[in-house]
Amino acid sequence: MDYFESLAIEIGPVKSALLATTFTWLLTALGASLVFFFKTIKRSVFDTMLGFTGGVMIAASFWSLLAPSIKNSEHLYPDHPWIPAAVGFLFGGLFIYSLDKFMPHLHINFGKEESEGVPTQFHKSTLLLLAITLHNIPEGLGVGILFGAAAHGIEGASFSAAIALAIGIGIQNFPEGLAVAMPLRRQGVSRRNSFWYGQLSAIVEPIAGVVGAIAVIHMQEVLPYALSFAAGAMIYVVVEEVIPETQRDKYTDLAVLGFMGGFTIMMILDVALG
Repeated sequence: MDYFESLAIEIGPVKSALLATTFTWLLTALGASLVFFFKTIKRSVFDTMLGFTGGVMIAASFWSLLAPSIKNSEHLYPDHPWIPAAVGFLFGGLFIYSLDKFMPHLHINFGKEESEGVPTQFHKSTLLLLAITLHNIPEGLGVGILFGAAAHGIEGASFSAAIALAIGIGIQNFPEGLAVAMPLRRQGVSRRNSFWYGQLSAIVEPIAGVVGAIAVIHMQEVLPYALSFAAGAMIYVVVEEVIPETQRDKYTDLAVLGFMGGFTIMMILDVALG
């Protein structure tokens, strides 16, 4: 970790955010590549992996984003340190809520008749891709914003913490890539196209990561708002999308255990490395 932290300091927050989110995208592609070896996956495994994803995102939202936001607010806004975290958190959720209402998309375990957003004639595979893309925007933003915060020396935000967040997001992106590619493969889509759509779902993360890093390094006063904004966006995705998808079959207990495991691993990563 010392080597990677030194490298991040040397190349700066924007390039670090780009490299870190490229890493998370590559792990998505790695997960999607399993369609070249398997055509289906047990629903019990699938729901456990989705639960794991939710656990990582919730833990990352608090330890990597909300906690540094609150610590930073105590210095910038000593009379009302809770305001930036609360305002940013709510606006992050409202941002994803707005995208959710207007962007046509379809959650993984749902039928096409249950698609959300504006009415469209998009193919089911396109709607599924848009859903995971929507999911990945706050993840990329969170990594980029944390690198920007680390560049400012914000208490609780370090390059080690940003790298730990990228590792955690990358770990949970592996099953996400599979979660997009495998349903497409079951529907008869070719292995190559299933892989293509699976990895494409995370290509937004490097874009969002760079945007987040650039935004916060030029506007230090909005850092606590930006950190909590990313946290609110991530938690909205978990509650609105990830958890409901794990509750549509008989493997809800496995999904909860997956959630607990993901939360624990991300907590250990952030506390031990961050």
